[in-house]
Amino acid sequence: MRELVEQLKEQWAAFVENADLQVEKNNKAAGMRARKASLEVEKLMKAFRKASLEDSKK
Repeated sequence: MRELVEQLKEQWAAFVENADLQVEKNNKAAGMRARKASLEVEKLMKAFRKASLEDSKK
């Protein structure tokens, strides 16, 4: 689960960085990277929720 949290932190940081570039500098490529990172964050959040529920049942 610790590895999952680290992956979430990395993807969230990538999302924030690229989203800021898109908003501040109208960087279209950064927008594409931000959207991709958001999909990864979504996937990892679902995995975290599942792992968290399993851990709470122990």
